[in-house]
Parts: sequence; structure tokens; C-alpha cells
Amino acid sequence: MNIELRFLQKAIEDKNYISFTYENRKLSKIKPLELIAEEGGYILKAGKVFYAFKKISKLKINKEKF
Repeated sequence: MNIELRFLQKAIEDKNYISFTYENRKLSKIKPLELIAEEGGYILKAGKVFYAFKKISKLKINKEKF
């Protein structure tokens, strides 16, 4: 398990917003709800949207909570 994955799990537990780059799009103030383990890696569930963890870069954990 890499360090970014651990920080993401901590953000989910603490209910902090996150910001990241996904497929060259900058996304901010995303509510991470669940991290799902699959065969090919992990999938982040954020509301009705799912993100493949391996496509996430520049992950930032915000201090603001939801």
C-alpha cells in the first residue's frame, strides 16, 4: 500500500474534502465516501461518481470537513 492510498483512507475516515487531478482535469472539494478494492487496483467512490485510483495524481487532503 502506497502513502497516497493511506492518506486517502485517512481522509475518508476523518471526512475531509480532497482535491486531485484526474485524466488532466483538476477536481477540487470532492467528498470521498468509500475506497473499493478490486482486482486491478482501487476505486474511489465520491457520491455517484467513481474514480480509478491509478488515474489520480496530485492528491491533496483539505482541512475542511464535510
